[in-house]
Amino acid sequence: MRKLKNNELGRITVDEFKTVKKTPLIVVLDNIRSLNNIGSVFRTSDAFLIEKIYLCGICATPPNKDIHKTALGATESVAWEYVEDTLTLVEKLKAENVKVLAIEQAENSTKLDTFYPKKGEKYAIVMGNEVKGVQQEVVNASDLCVEIPQLGTKHSLNISVTTGVVIWDLFSKMMKNS
Repeated sequence: MRKLKNNELGRITVDEFKTVKKTPLIVVLDNIRSLNNIGSVFRTSDAFLIEKIYLCGICATPPNKDIHKTALGATESVAWEYVEDTLTLVEKLKAENVKVLAIEQAENSTKLDTFYPKKGEKYAIVMGNEVKGVQQEVVNASDLCVEIPQLGTKHSLNISVTTGVVIWDLFSKMMKNS
């Protein structure tokens, strides 16, 4: 095997990214503190053609050198918007028939490996603060709470890792459905 060079990867341009059909998935960042985490979410969202990222509450917004450090230009390709209040955004998305999934450990949560997105539905995943997680009022307003099964001694994954796992899982299931 030979590693591919960047010019062999067949990557699309930023302009092409903006016009291609997107994965029917929205990422909502609920009060994320780390600019590196925000940048990483942008980069992962670019990789899987995510429709949009909403930055809520205390989230920093582009342009920002610390976000750019991990986003590597994905802030130019992925659509994003700042919304001050996450709960208001969740209610707006639900009114637009977007199914809102809080990604959180909670009573009666659905395990990610058993959740299958319905064909033709659009989903938003809400990713919570590094310490406090998704706000309880946002969990309450969500259509479903989805949890990544974890078997080790730690209680959680980093938010950028969690987002990557959830996006990959939902993206792969959606591609099988299409």
